[in-house]
Amino acid sequence: MKYVMRSVRADEWPLARELRLEALQDPVAPVAFLDSYEAAVARPDAFWQDRTAAAAEGGDVQQFVAESPEGEWVGTVTALVERPEDDVRFGEAPEVVQGHLVGVFVRPRVRGSGVADALFRAAVEWCWSLSAPRLERVRLYVHEDNPRAAAFYRRFGFVPSGQRMAVPGDVGAWELEYVMERERG
Repeated sequence: MKYVMRSVRADEWPLARELRLEALQDPVAPVAFLDSYEAAVARPDAFWQDRTAAAAEGGDVQQFVAESPEGEWVGTVTALVERPEDDVRFGEAPEVVQGHLVGVFVRPRVRGSGVADALFRAAVEWCWSLSAPRLERVRLYVHEDNPRAAAFYRRFGFVPSGQRMAVPGDVGAWELEYVMERERG
């Protein structure tokens, strides 16, 4: 089946909410997301409207979805811009302007079909397409107990940076940073 990779639109918040809630019910959700189904399902519509509007085309955050010809969303990834002067969202403040990929999810029935690769291509291409600011690298974090995701990120071209951050609320657990540097030339 052919899927279209595209940015969300602000009015699509019900679909964004539905996909996020499904992602938070996935068996690896506790090591894949810094959120829970119980917390997410209790959030009001205004939260989802604001979140989706902030990730719609045109800003420093872009949520990409894989959409079937019938309009079903089967996967998502969000890319955001981080600057050294910004408030720290994850880990430490970056030393360079960079992209950060978060919220990766592909519905189980389409895993292995190339949807994750296509989503990552769209997100990374968006990061590299920015000229103001020009991003020097793209990073993401993966829980140390999520080898399936880590293997995908390595296959896609991300490499461990050696940096890690503690998982909030999970004493002794670590999120490992993976990076992709902009090609020089």
